[in-house]
Amino acid sequence: MTYRNESASTAGLSSTRVSGVSTNGKQQTSGVVEHLLCFSHLRWNFVYQRPQHLLSRASRHWPIWFIEEPEWGTAYRLEIKVINDRLRVVVPHLPHGIDAETAIERQRQLLDELLLGARISRYVAWYYTPMAYLFSNHLRPELTVYDCMDELSAFAGASPLLLDQEKQLLRQADLVFPGGYSLFEAKQKRHPRVFAFPSCIDFEHFRPARQSVPDPADQCSISGVRAGFCGVIDERLDLALLDELARRRPDWQFILLGPVVKICPDSLPRRPNLHYLGMKDYKQLPAYFSNWDVAMLPFAMNTATRYISPTKTPEYLAAGLPVVSTPIRDVVRTYGGWEQVGIADSAAAFERTIDQLIRNKPDADWNAIDTFLREQSWEHTWEQMQRLMQLQLQGIITEQ
Repeated sequence: MTYRNESASTAGLSSTRVSGVSTNGKQQTSGVVEHLLCFSHLRWNFVYQRPQHLLSRASRHWPIWFIEEPEWGTAYRLEIKVINDRLRVVVPHLPHGIDAETAIERQRQLLDELLLGARISRYVAWYYTPMAYLFSNHLRPELTVYDCMDELSAFAGASPLLLDQEKQLLRQADLVFPGGYSLFEAKQKRHPRVFAFPSCIDFEHFRPARQSVPDPADQCSISGVRAGFCGVIDERLDLALLDELARRRPDWQFILLGPVVKICPDSLPRRPNLHYLGMKDYKQLPAYFSNWDVAMLPFAMNTATRYISPTKTPEYLAAGLPVVSTPIRDVVRTYGGWEQVGIADSAAAFERTIDQLIRNKPDADWNAIDTFLREQSWEHTWEQMQRLMQLQLQGIITEQ
């Protein structure tokens, strides 16, 4: 990455102005930022993860408009949900039965109505999904950011248009923020300004789990050794591994927190020691973690997990839990050297590693890993992102 002026101010973006042509050849606008429009494939009230962490912090600087994918019914309208005075969730409602081209045009119209009605003219366009570019490619933001948290094209049910739309978005984007090192390596040759921002941690939120916290009601009756997983339950989980692990150790209790999406609930393995407790509020998670013996990342090794950087890894560690994971590349390269983290590539290896961690709790210096975790904070990540955004607005970043 090259800077033309390393001493550039990192004060608020609202006072930043540039003129002329930007470094990616686009005609530059005023350079003044007053709003942030986020286009997301995830809903705000879904699992609390990267979008919520980052945009909650971004709302200190500008009003946030979090634009979700459509809800389908009988109406054609735009719903705006007020989360707080700095953050609003925007939900397009479209009628069943319209074709894809009409749906795109209707979303474009609703977006234009939002900008006109809310008097939004100077803004950052922040994308989590390239599919939103289909109806927003006419916008002229001051800055375009592609916060690429996942390789969505590898997920079950991905649109065949997604890869082409990502190409279009990468041409428009000023900055690309991959959500992991493997994803960074996959994107860095496709854009001149790609900066890796892997999974982060709200350390102080999870640290209380290291103390004795009352067991949640739906977990307190589950007695015995507890191995837990928290996250979305979808095609990325190795269900066969879970089933075999539960079969091999009927004396252990396997607790899974999170919504079941994109797979049929009937496909989940069912055993007396497998407990699916559903999605939990982010605030509740430390209480669950506090009453586990070990945490799991039982991910399948497939195309959907090739680039993932699980947020739960640092959260488990902040809660004081030893972790056992399948050999997910970003987990191995970032955490595999820690005594508190075991890597296992089969049910037998998972069983053996969990048993070792439970019988011989790691007595390594947690201060070292705590220092590392604090440096990976969402706060620090947002500060770095915001600084890059300002430098780009000023025309200071030339290339990586």
